[in-house]
Amino acid sequence: MGMLVKNGAYVAARAKSRKRKLIDSTRFRQLVQQTPEQLAVSIADLGYRQEIDMYASGFKGSDLIEVGLSHNLENELANIIGLCSGEIRKQVEIYTGRFRYHNAKVVMRAVLNEMDSSEIAHSVLPEENEINVPWLKMVEEANSLRSAVEQMRRLPFGKALLALSDSATLGEYEDVLDRHYFQSSLDSLSGNSPETRVLKKLLATEIDHRNIINILEAEEFGLSAEETLAALVTGGRMIKESSFNAVTASGRNGLLDVLRQSRRFDIDEFEKMIAQSDADKTLDPVITWLRKREIATMQSLSYLHPVSALPVVHYVSCKVREVENLRLIVRGASAGLSAEVLEAHIL
Repeated sequence: MGMLVKNGAYVAARAKSRKRKLIDSTRFRQLVQQTPEQLAVSIADLGYRQEIDMYASGFKGSDLIEVGLSHNLENELANIIGLCSGEIRKQVEIYTGRFRYHNAKVVMRAVLNEMDSSEIAHSVLPEENEINVPWLKMVEEANSLRSAVEQMRRLPFGKALLALSDSATLGEYEDVLDRHYFQSSLDSLSGNSPETRVLKKLLATEIDHRNIINILEAEEFGLSAEETLAALVTGGRMIKESSFNAVTASGRNGLLDVLRQSRRFDIDEFEKMIAQSDADKTLDPVITWLRKREIATMQSLSYLHPVSALPVVHYVSCKVREVENLRLIVRGASAGLSAEVLEAHIL
């Protein structure tokens, strides 16, 4: 037990000190005002210089920043896992493990869209980082969605993917990945320690949010109740599995009825976001609002147990969010989006 506390205290202290160095909201507001050229200099100065310099000979503009951000994040996640041991490592890996599922989706989309591995290596999975080599090899060697899946057979989710029929669509494979990630994460959180309960609560919140988006998207695309049901993930707390059939049969209205019964969900604010989404003809306002709700939940829970995996998981989620925000700003500035639009999407 002493060793666990010792490692927990050390890693939590390191995570907190790294979190203090992350970019704050004031700095983000300054970044959205900058031109793409100014952004490269600013982002390098904010802790990404080493990676941007590393790729400067092969990339330029927004590609250079994207690839530098990807490399930095991958290394930081590997580094933080390396500091952890025992139960704390296991709990932190539940959170960092989702990026393996994300990479599997990147590979499948690339193969389906007949993208070259060099295109992926230019943004999402930089080849200079050895972590990405196996993923890029899959893109190179696969000639169909199914053959990409077959190359993943030894990964934790390989068996679940191969259980689908040969004619399965990308959407069906992605649904299986989501379900596998959440199910295996919840299953691995054994015991009833306070931090285990908190991590289960965080995962349940994410599952509920994922299901909310799935139900709204299904209605938008005119999917049948059966198709919607196939996309839902079990393990949420607001939308229980027992209400899946009722919700999928009655769509948005059924979803709102279920959410109204939850004391901790701000249904009035959520209905405003739905109205905004209807007006804008995009689910962006709802998705951004749910992400902000997740961030607030994570923040409030991270302070409960200072010597545990929670401050580390909180730091990792903040670091991921920093990189997501920087990517959004870089892509938005390159596409000529206004500072107001970018600021509205910063998490």
